[in-house]
Amino acid sequence: MFGELKKPQSKYIWTAHSQYKMRQYRLSESLVKRVIRFPARVEESIVEDTIAVMRPAQSKNYSEIWAMYAPTKDKKLRIITTWRYPGKSPERDPIPQDILNEVRSILF
Repeated sequence: MFGELKKPQSKYIWTAHSQYKMRQYRLSESLVKRVIRFPARVEESIVEDTIAVMRPAQSKNYSEIWAMYAPTKDKKLRIITTWRYPGKSPERDPIPQDILNEVRSILF
């Protein structure tokens, strides 16, 4: 039909687990996207070929909002899980710059 608008394809693929965890920790989809697009810290995840990103939460008590995702072959990001960490988490292995550049090319 002429009057129909097609919804643009999303860059994000949400797993059922990530949606469950977003409800559990009261995290919105837009907040998780913001953590992914503008992280305060980027690290190698404990799961192979995934990336973990963090951003401090805007609350009275310090906590961190984390997201774990994996880039797909079709230039999208599969959001595997999200969580809220109470307090300050210890730093782990940073992601190599070339991988970060590849992921940023998907996002922007």
